[in-house]
Amino acid sequence: MKSAPRGSKKGKGAPAKSPKLSRTHAPEKMAPLQWQRELRRQFGREQDFGMTNLGAQPFFSEYRVSNAQSKSTYRVAIRGSEPGDNFCACPDYATNDLGTCKHIEFVLGALEKKRGAKTSFAHGYRPPFSEIYLRYNGTRSVHFRCGLDCPVALVKAAHRLFDAATGWRLPPERYGAVEGFLAQAKACGHEVRAYDDALDFMALRRDAQRRAEALARLYPRGAADPSLKKLLKAPLYPYQTDGALFAVNAGRALIGDEMGLGKTIQAIAAAEILARHFGVARVLVICPTSLKYQWRSEIARFSGREARVIGGGRAQRENDYALEDFCKITNYEKLKPDLDLIATWAPELVIVDEAQRVKNWNTIAARALKRIDSPYAVVLTGTPLENKLE
Repeated sequence: MKSAPRGSKKGKGAPAKSPKLSRTHAPEKMAPLQWQRELRRQFGREQDFGMTNLGAQPFFSEYRVSNAQSKSTYRVAIRGSEPGDNFCACPDYATNDLGTCKHIEFVLGALEKKRGAKTSFAHGYRPPFSEIYLRYNGTRSVHFRCGLDCPVALVKAAHRLFDAATGWRLPPERYGAVEGFLAQAKACGHEVRAYDDALDFMALRRDAQRRAEALARLYPRGAADPSLKKLLKAPLYPYQTDGALFAVNAGRALIGDEMGLGKTIQAIAAAEILARHFGVARVLVICPTSLKYQWRSEIARFSGREARVIGGGRAQRENDYALEDFCKITNYEKLKPDLDLIATWAPELVIVDEAQRVKNWNTIAARALKRIDSPYAVVLTGTPLENKLE
């Protein structure tokens, strides 16, 4: 038997280094979900990000993670070591439903090297205050975390509202009761931190439920309802009516029909339903420069509404955004310089045409697009999947 080389830790209990995972092929006997989590764990621990602890606690705290190469900065909240325990403000975490991302894994990797980390994570996160937070692990759900100082009366109220058997999950039918629970906590003098993403999630779900109920009353036969035949100045094919109703029902949707199947008319039909029945009065269309006047023509042809094409110098664009129009049409290149004007106008529906142009979410146009805040969005592309699933 060969002996281990001098200085080797073989045979002394040193953990074997895990083989590097492929980004294109999942290992045998590893589920895709676990593979994607492990990829982020591997990649995160290889990074040289900057990290600043924004709180007073050494482990369970909020951190600012910065990437010098992309010049991006994200807030990371560490609450545990399991998927779904933590939070990151990056786009990947918001969309992947894995409960982790490279920034979280980078912070966890850095914390694991600190003295006392193993003991702290074993004891778990138990702050004096309570929390209502959103778990991103798989299906998104709202949960309650009871603080050490939570009064007995509020604990009993939490038992009635949240389901302790499923990790203190809030059933969707009880979303409307959260406001009363927070008022009770305030009366008790106990701090309950209800995070913005959880509140936004509940508001969106409640709005979607009300929208679905309204659509069922307005169009009881769905896409086959006779009243939809008079929605636009041209008849819709059944699949186009389906697409328009789907977009309205979802609130934020991607229509990925192939070229020539009428994605534009579906978006215009969705805008018309939202305008007539849900109070939408400001629509922003974002498209390639070459399609701006075509969009204006199609809107007039199908809905009879006027749309303003945004162009010219900064002064001209300022004047255009100051006018009260139902629809404004701009191009991708003007998103970043006009973000302040768009925010002031406050569009309620954003229609994004030829959206494959921002398939790389880290481009200037894509980052600007994601900063436009609107209750409704319809994204159109004939090629929703190209070279990479991202």
